Amino acid sequence: MMPQATHDELARQNFMQSLSVHVNRKMASGNKAVYEKVVKPNFEQKHQRYPENRHEILQEMETQSYYHWWSILKRFQQEMMWESVGASVERQLPDLITKAKNIHNQIGSLILDPNFQIPAYMTEVDIHCMPGGYHTEIIENDLAAGAVYDRGVYVYGRGWLGTLNDDMGHSVIQNYLQPHYPNLKPQKILDMGCAVGHSTLPYIDAYPEAEIYGIDIAAPMLHYGHARAEALNKPVNLSQQNAEKTNFTDGSFDLIVSHILLHEIPAYAIQNVMRECYRLLSPGGIMVHLDAPLYRHMDAYTAFISEWQTINNNEPFWSEMRELDLTALVTEAGFQSDKTTEAFIRKYSCKTPKASSSEKIPPVSVRPTWFVLTAQK
Repeated sequence: MMPQATHDELARQNFMQSLSVHVNRKMASGNKAVYEKVVKPNFEQKHQRYPENRHEILQEMETQSYYHWWSILKRFQQEMMWESVGASVERQLPDLITKAKNIHNQIGSLILDPNFQIPAYMTEVDIHCMPGGYHTEIIENDLAAGAVYDRGVYVYGRGWLGTLNDDMGHSVIQNYLQPHYPNLKPQKILDMGCAVGHSTLPYIDAYPEAEIYGIDIAAPMLHYGHARAEALNKPVNLSQQNAEKTNFTDGSFDLIVSHILLHEIPAYAIQNVMRECYRLLSPGGIMVHLDAPLYRHMDAYTAFISEWQTINNNEPFWSEMRELDLTALVTEAGFQSDKTTEAFIRKYSCKTPKASSSEKIPPVSVRPTWFVLTAQK
């Protein structure tokens, strides 16, 4: 089901990857140099102290032309990355729709709701600057957003999530669930905000006796995700639902997971998701929500760089989520505090030494390590 790039389309995507490396590695180090050699000393001279938080750093860095030039290129690279993938998908969209219609396996299921109301917080901006966001449909049986996302994630990350973009699912399974719950044998598993199922499918192999479910608000994501799963011979049951309030009965699942969902939704929605998880979990059931580290896990400069996503990359809830007391939200939802954990796990594909749940996040690079919020009912 993956869209196939022509020579020129692939060359353009490869160029966008090279530009990303240049902007996010080489030029980013120049940003740090400007901060250390210019901004920080000037701030100290003026205030007789160093900047204490990301807000103070941002205010000073915005006076620096180098930061502006870096920021412009970074935003340009993001927009052009999506365009390089989107043009390829648009060219072959009729064929992709036909492929999806002609899948004969039907080992899983797909339920779309023609009357579904997309939450306003998902329609007000194009998340990640992806044109149309996750949800936009232009033609009947549209799955373009899913195809663009599938290829776009790989191009954006330069393959750092693996060939199937499934590192997050494997990371939760291999580096959290199996070490902490070696005897776990869930019968039903739910992935909230599953998108096209990148992180959902690893649970099929890890827990072959379980029924796997995935929900998302975006029909084109699910449409493509269903066809993708069938093509990969992976049975999964996908349905268009809002994780804040689903149609599943109480106690339906033994394991509920999400992968970088929390930073895509506002604080009140996160609170609703935690309450829904509590309702949906069976007694003794486990939930695991994976995301990037919170601001309190970072030094001030790293937090300043991270907030660029909120300010310039159409990630409106990126910073809001990273300032929350997530453990408090979980206990308010009904979970006991002594059964709630915030931990760090390494990427499945990362070869660095495994981090224990008590280790603090490395202050400079967040990529080798994921943050997980977990609770048991």
